[in-house]
Amino acid sequence: MMTLTPEQGSSAEAVWRGFTMRCPNCGTGRLFGRFLKVVDRCPACGEEFSHHRADDFPPYLVIMIVGHAIVPAVLAVEMSYAPAIWLQFLIWLPITLVSALLLLQPVKGAIVAMQWQLGMHGFESSKRRRLVTAQPTIMQ
Repeated sequence: MMTLTPEQGSSAEAVWRGFTMRCPNCGTGRLFGRFLKVVDRCPACGEEFSHHRADDFPPYLVIMIVGHAIVPAVLAVEMSYAPAIWLQFLIWLPITLVSALLLLQPVKGAIVAMQWQLGMHGFESSKRRRLVTAQPTIMQ
């Protein structure tokens, strides 16, 4: 029987750790040194992150998430109350901006964690190491 250690975990656990801006390996160390700058290595367990390739995918996802949340709300308010356009801008632009900024770092963390868990973009050696340590022992 194969059991996973806390360091190996499931994909969902790794992505959740990334979303909470923690190391996907140990769940303890901080994943970000600055707002969108991923640390080179985890300060707690030493896992290497310098080779991640999140690129433009996190902003794309944030645009999709925020857009799918805000647009129906804007349409509902417009259909129900028909406020002036200046009032619409006054309400929805700050909500959109704040929502996007609040989601950007957690989504990037989740993407980096997903890459780590799947062994993508330089994380191959990390995945091989996790798989070797997860090999089932022969039951006697």
